[in-house]
Amino acid sequence: MTENANGSALVRSSAVMASGTIISRITGVLRDVAAAAALGFYLVSDAFSLGNSLPTIVYILIIGGALNAVFVPQLVRRMSEDDDQGKAYADRLITLIVSALLLLSIIAVLAAPLIVDLYTPSDYPAQEFDLAVAFARLCLPQVLFYGIYSILGQVLNARGRFGAPMFAPIANNVIAITTFLLFIAVAGTSAAADGVLTTQQILILGIGTTLGVISQAVILFPFLRRAGFHWKPRFDWKGAGLGKAGGLAMWTIGLVLVNQATYVVITRLATQANVDAAAAGTVAAGLTTYQKAHLVFMLPHSVITISIVTAMLPALSRLAHAGDLRRVGSDIGTTMRTVAALIVPIAAVLFVTGSDLAVLLFGYGAATPEQASLMGEIVSIFTIGLLPFTLFYVLLRGYYAMEDTRTPFYITVGLSAFWLVTVLPLFRIAPAGGAQVAMIALTYSLSYWVGLTLAWVLLARRVGGLDSGRIIRSLLRIGIAGLVALGIMLGAHAILGRVFVEQLPGDKLAVLLILIVVSALGASSYWAVAWALRVKEVSDVTNLLRRKVSRS
Repeated sequence: MTENANGSALVRSSAVMASGTIISRITGVLRDVAAAAALGFYLVSDAFSLGNSLPTIVYILIIGGALNAVFVPQLVRRMSEDDDQGKAYADRLITLIVSALLLLSIIAVLAAPLIVDLYTPSDYPAQEFDLAVAFARLCLPQVLFYGIYSILGQVLNARGRFGAPMFAPIANNVIAITTFLLFIAVAGTSAAADGVLTTQQILILGIGTTLGVISQAVILFPFLRRAGFHWKPRFDWKGAGLGKAGGLAMWTIGLVLVNQATYVVITRLATQANVDAAAAGTVAAGLTTYQKAHLVFMLPHSVITISIVTAMLPALSRLAHAGDLRRVGSDIGTTMRTVAALIVPIAAVLFVTGSDLAVLLFGYGAATPEQASLMGEIVSIFTIGLLPFTLFYVLLRGYYAMEDTRTPFYITVGLSAFWLVTVLPLFRIAPAGGAQVAMIALTYSLSYWVGLTLAWVLLARRVGGLDSGRIIRSLLRIGIAGLVALGIMLGAHAILGRVFVEQLPGDKLAVLLILIVVSALGASSYWAVAWALRVKEVSDVTNLLRRKVSRS
C-alpha cells in the first residue's frame, strides 16, 4: 500500500468516529453552555466545577491513563495470540478494574473533604469549601462508571468497533443539559451570583450529572453483545497475564501522577484567581473560566486527532508487535502531517475569534457577556499550544504501541517541571482574576512545545527515524498558510470591530456576523495558500470530501 493510500485510508477509517465525536462534542458544548447559563463564572460555579471534576481526576489518577495507554495494545496482542481471541483475558481485566474502582469510589466519597482541601487554596471561603464537598460526595460515584465506560470502549476498539464509544457520551450530555435547565427552572439565574444554594438545588446538580455518567457506561453493553462479546465476571486473576499489563501500567500511573500533581497546582491557582477577583471587584474568572476555555481548546483535538489516532492505534500496535519499527515511524509521521494540516487553521481561527465564540456560546443567563468574553481571551491564549499538544499526543501513542511507558513518564516530568518553573512567578505578578488565569493558560501552552521536542527526538531515535525532514517541510508549508490566514483574519476582525464597536460585546447578532465573516476568510485563505504550496495532506482531505459530496 502506498503512503498516499495509507493517508487516505486513515482519514476514511476515522470518519465514523469523527461523526460520533463531533455530535458528542457539540452536545458537550451545549452542556457547558447550559452550565454557564445556570451558574455563570462565580465562586459558586467554581465549587461545582471542582466537585464535578474530582471523579475524572481520581479515575484518571488511579487507572484511567493506564487503560488508555496500556490495555489496548495488550488486548490486541491477546486477540492474536490466544485461542479464544482474548475473551478470557478481557473478562478478567474488566472484573479486576470494576472491583478496584468500586472500592475506590467508596473510599473517595468518604475522603471527599480531604480531596477538596487538596485542590483549594488556604484562603478559600468556608461556604464555597462546604459546597464543593457536597458536590464531590454526590459526584464521586462517577469514578466507577467512568472506568466501566473506558474499559468497555477499549474492548470494542480492540475488536475494530470504534463508533459506539464515541457516541455514548451524547446520552451523558443530554442528561446533563436537562439537569442544568431544571436547575434554572427551580433556582433561576441569580442563585449563583447570590452565592447561596439550597439543598434541593445542590441535589439537582449533583444527582443529575452523576446519572449522565451512569448512562454513558450502561449504553455500551448492547454494542458489546453485537460485537460477539459477552462479559462473564472472572476472579481467577493469578497467572492470567495481567501482571505484564500491570507492570507496564506502573509507568503510566507515574505519568498520570505527575500530570495530576500539575493539575493540583492549576486548580489551586485558578480558584485563587477567582477569590482574588472577588476581593478586587473585577470580572469573575477562575476555575470555571479555565475549564471552559480548556474545553473549547480541546474540541479540535478531540474531533480530529483522537478520532484519527484511535483508528490508527490497534494497527500500530500490531506493527510494533511484529517488530516493524520503520513502518511504525512512517505511520506516525503520516499521522502527524495529517492532523497538523487540519489543526493549524482551526487554531488560527480560534486565536482570532476566541472572545466572539465565547460570548456567543456562554454569555447567557447567570454568565455576563464580560465574563464570557474574558473566557474567550483565555481560549485564544490556549491555541498557542494546540499544534504541539496534538502532535505530542500522536507521538506518545507511538511509544504506547511499542509498550514503552517509561519514556513518556520522563518526558512528562520534563514538561511539567518547565510549566511549574514558569507559571508560579508569572501568576504572582499578574493582576487579579483574568490575567492570572491567562498566565496559567500561556505557560501550559508553552510547556507542550518543550514536550513535543523531547518526544519527537527520542521517538525518532527509537524507531530509526520519523522522516523528520519531510514532516518539518510539511509543517513549514502548513505554518505559512496558517500565518497568512491569521493575518487576514486579524485585519478583518479589527475592521469589523470598529464598525460594530457600540454593539459589542452584548449584541449576539453582531458577534455572530463577525465570527462568520472572519472564519470564512480564514478558512478560504488557508486552503488557497495550502493548495498553492502543494500541501498534500490538505489536498487528500479536500479530495475525500469532494468524492463524498459527489456521491451524495
